[in-house]
Amino acid sequence: MSPFSPTSLICFLLVCAFAKASVGNTTTPAGCRSIPSDSSWPSLTKWSTLNKTVGGNLVATIPLAAPCHETLFGKPNPFFNQEKCDALRNVWFFPTTHLPSSSSPMEYPFSNNSCNPFLGPETPCTMGDLVVYTVNATSTCDIQKAIQFARDNNIRLVIRNTGHDYLGKSTGAHALGVWTHNLKSLDFIEKYQGCNYTGPAIKVGAGVEAITAYEFADSHGVILVAGNCPTVGVPGGYIQGGGHGPLSSKFGLAADQVLEYEVITADGEFLTATATNNSDLFWALRGGGGSTFGIVTSATVKVHPDTYFSTAYMTVPNNGSNVDGLYSAVESFIETLPALTDAGAIAIFEVAPDGFYLVPAIAPDMQSAELDAHFQPVISKLNSLGLGYTYSSSTNTTFLRTFNSITTISNVSDQNLGGRFIPRSLVESNQTSALVDAIRYISTQPDTLFVGNAINVKKFVSSPDENAANPAFREALFSATLGNYINYTDWNVTVARQHAITDDLLPKLEALTPNGGAYLNEGDVNQPDFQKTFYGDHYNRLLQIKTKYDPRGVFYAQTAVGSERWKQDLDGRLCMV
Repeated sequence: MSPFSPTSLICFLLVCAFAKASVGNTTTPAGCRSIPSDSSWPSLTKWSTLNKTVGGNLVATIPLAAPCHETLFGKPNPFFNQEKCDALRNVWFFPTTHLPSSSSPMEYPFSNNSCNPFLGPETPCTMGDLVVYTVNATSTCDIQKAIQFARDNNIRLVIRNTGHDYLGKSTGAHALGVWTHNLKSLDFIEKYQGCNYTGPAIKVGAGVEAITAYEFADSHGVILVAGNCPTVGVPGGYIQGGGHGPLSSKFGLAADQVLEYEVITADGEFLTATATNNSDLFWALRGGGGSTFGIVTSATVKVHPDTYFSTAYMTVPNNGSNVDGLYSAVESFIETLPALTDAGAIAIFEVAPDGFYLVPAIAPDMQSAELDAHFQPVISKLNSLGLGYTYSSSTNTTFLRTFNSITTISNVSDQNLGGRFIPRSLVESNQTSALVDAIRYISTQPDTLFVGNAINVKKFVSSPDENAANPAFREALFSATLGNYINYTDWNVTVARQHAITDDLLPKLEALTPNGGAYLNEGDVNQPDFQKTFYGDHYNRLLQIKTKYDPRGVFYAQTAVGSERWKQDLDGRLCMV
């Protein structure tokens, strides 16, 4: 069988042309990764050999928006097609457009604006910060060969699962990618036996998305902790970063559920990590962040009996004359969250220039009348203020029916992002008013959204040090996420908005939460002192484990453990600091 289809051969040759376009006698600087303009960059023969070694699964990157441009990598573009470009523009803003790709970032700014579908066709399409090639891994052997190739040729290596990624960890300039998206095995274990747990479990392949895991669990009459978004890859950066979701107040973080990992380390060794086997790596992978300790191929997680759930939705529109009353109602809503999350429920809410939205609250083991009672103080406040609103609630008999009934999952791929944990002590110490002032400032900025994910995950571990998840997670009343919209026709506006998150919006929350933290999967990629903010007191231990399992820094990702040892220069080259 030929290692390339006709289309993939065209892609391969085009990328090789890109890779060789500027090849000269450039010597790779000491301590830096090789890039295509270096004489050390692998030859076409080497790449072709790698493709054969991985069974024809080497993918040459052609940017997703290539149909929108007349030139590609400085040459006439055979993929230019205005009709396809118009269709792509209509769906560009949704994560499902990018997740099937081996290279396209869900968060557009991490492409470095290199192939923009919303600019004119005369605008060139270049590689930018996309990976140059990707190994579409269908086996552990594929991953081992990719790691070996990157290590032997001194090339930057990037790990990509679904690419559901807000911090640019799943892409990188001049890199070879490892794509675990298609490792989709699922196995139900009726009685897993470990040192700390005996009971049902599911072994989840690296590329399994939340909705698929939920459906598989439902078929066995159980439920598992996974993400709010159906397209999140469960064993990837989600669970390795901690992972909150609809069941977190009932069972804890996703990382709290892990019984066992299968992982390939930087030296290509395939390891099993449990509480008693490679226990330091097991600890780190449960909350210490993805893309840096190894490439996870599966996670075995606890599952729990299914039950009934209630959901509630609320909308309070901003009509321009009710702003003071609206934020007074937001304050009342936040004051209901400690009791709500203590009861095992979660609540996702949004505050934006056009109003307040509960989208939704999800409550296990609770009838809708009970959930209504939790929100009665808010309803009373709204009525007393004469504010217009809508409220509804319902009960479903299973978790899957509940999850599938949620219709208000918003687009999550079209914004710059930042985040902060809001500790429950802030509300319990009567500082809710100051918090709402900060929320009001943020949410009234143009094209800006404030989102809260209210949870309680404190009681599910014996101490915050039981796993590597940020200790601030355990004290949080909600994880605050704020975003402002990407401007596809003015890159300078997008960059300015990124800076506004770092320099203006997040500081409003940071001032209220000194020595606090943020969820590393939903944080600001430019976060100052990210080590403390994303990892808390666990960082030094995590760095020691990183050094043990990856002493040469084969795995790198922005804001990941050990990333401060590297710096990307203006041409995208990665060099040791």
